[in-house]
Amino acid sequence: MIRVSGIKLALDQDEADIKKGLLSKLRIKEKDLIDYSIFKRSVDARKKDQIFFIYTVDAVIAHEDKILKKFAEDKDVTSSPNLEYEYASPGVIPLKNRPVIIGTGPAGLFAGLILAVMGYRPLLLERGADVDTRTEAVKFFWKTGKLDTECNVQFGEGGAGTFSDGKLTTLIRDLRCRKVLEEMVSAGAPAEILYSHKPHVGTDILRNVVKNVRHRIISLGGEVCFNAKITDIKIERGMVTGVVVNGEESIDTEVVMLAIGHSARDTFKMLYDKGIKITPKSFSIGVRIEHPQELINRAQYKKFAHHSKLGAAEYKLSYHSSSGRSAYTFCMCPGGVVVAAASEEGGVVTNGMSEHARSADNANSALLVGVTPADFSSGHPLAGVEFQRQWERKAFELAGGNYHAPAQLVGDFLADRPSQNIRRVEPSYPRGVTLAELKHCLPTYVVETLKEAIVEFDKKLRGFALPEAILTGVETRSSSPVRIERDDQRQSNIIGLYPAGEGAGYAGGIVSAAVDGIRVAEAIIEKYKPLGDGTYV
Repeated sequence: MIRVSGIKLALDQDEADIKKGLLSKLRIKEKDLIDYSIFKRSVDARKKDQIFFIYTVDAVIAHEDKILKKFAEDKDVTSSPNLEYEYASPGVIPLKNRPVIIGTGPAGLFAGLILAVMGYRPLLLERGADVDTRTEAVKFFWKTGKLDTECNVQFGEGGAGTFSDGKLTTLIRDLRCRKVLEEMVSAGAPAEILYSHKPHVGTDILRNVVKNVRHRIISLGGEVCFNAKITDIKIERGMVTGVVVNGEESIDTEVVMLAIGHSARDTFKMLYDKGIKITPKSFSIGVRIEHPQELINRAQYKKFAHHSKLGAAEYKLSYHSSSGRSAYTFCMCPGGVVVAAASEEGGVVTNGMSEHARSADNANSALLVGVTPADFSSGHPLAGVEFQRQWERKAFELAGGNYHAPAQLVGDFLADRPSQNIRRVEPSYPRGVTLAELKHCLPTYVVETLKEAIVEFDKKLRGFALPEAILTGVETRSSSPVRIERDDQRQSNIIGLYPAGEGAGYAGGIVSAAVDGIRVAEAIIEKYKPLGDGTYV
């Protein structure tokens, strides 16, 4: 096939016009265009008076060699690369027991899928509940304030990303990304994620996708157990020999994959106590900022803000302060809500979530400032965990101790004064908010950097510093506060123990975590023989 980039369509054109663009670009007749498919679609909104969709298309063309030779100097016309995923070749070391995967977030699920396809019959152990039970537990917490510390926004089938926008953008360049998207489409995600420049699924669809991936793992010989918390890892002579579930059941295995997520603080401590090498890691903390989605649409799309083809507008902003600190927006949720994401008693944690339609009144985004181990109270490997916990508890106390979240209007935050009442923007945080000064639940350097950033972001995105916009605190779980060290074979300092994904410090989102899970699964496959005949693809 030939890949053709830069095909531009105006908003009043439809995708049937791609064909005309191809014929014009390649200067060929219609009979020579055998077939085509969209590889990528993005929005070009740089001009105020016009917005375009920009397409990259893979096409099957008669006399392909001649066309490629004709356009040899044109970077927009190239041969389409092979994006088919190649499964790893199995190793020769026999396994006595099934490999165990701890956690069913993106890393765990996709590692489990790859291992199951290849005949390794993995056992996936999840401390939380299945996604349907988990959804009800989360709704109950949001309604009543009664938190289940084992089943919440952080813990349960699908991991923390299940209650998010389901954003599938990633900065990594890896052919495995395509494999992740293809498997998600097979599991029920919309096909447009394969070509959208900023793909997202939405929490409503993502829950079914997660469930369908689990069903496929089981159909291939794997097993998934819920409410199965790992309380110990058995180690003999520097090698894994098994795991203990819920302090009772012992399971023998010589291969354990740690896909535990960024909030498994008790598991981090257990691993540290067992001598597994852990180091503290930089992450970010801050708040959620909410604007009217209409304001963001107008700022980004101008007179086209209501066009049906564009949907809810997004943004991504960053700022570097003269102090040396940096601030940025993260996990922006168009037409979404701010959610209560605590996993421990006595702490307030916020996150953002959108359904696929992105039809809620507000836009929200994390507004974060980077912190490093130098900001922590000690050099202990788990000092970042305590740093997070400190500010979560302050937010809990500041808002009244009932899982309400502290909130402040942007204008008041910038002026360093208390907010008296909610105005134009109604907070979406489901437990309710308590108006308070956010400087009492964030480090001073974070507060000052956020103030600078808000003013600067307003210059890039008109209305960002809207005085009536709402800041809700605190967001502390942007990424893992630790890294579980591993070598070139993706093993920790304990033989047979494979850290993976966001919780282990090797990913930063749904796709990158899934890709890292696949990489670790490949490392296991390349070392060991399958337990069964395998389904080789």
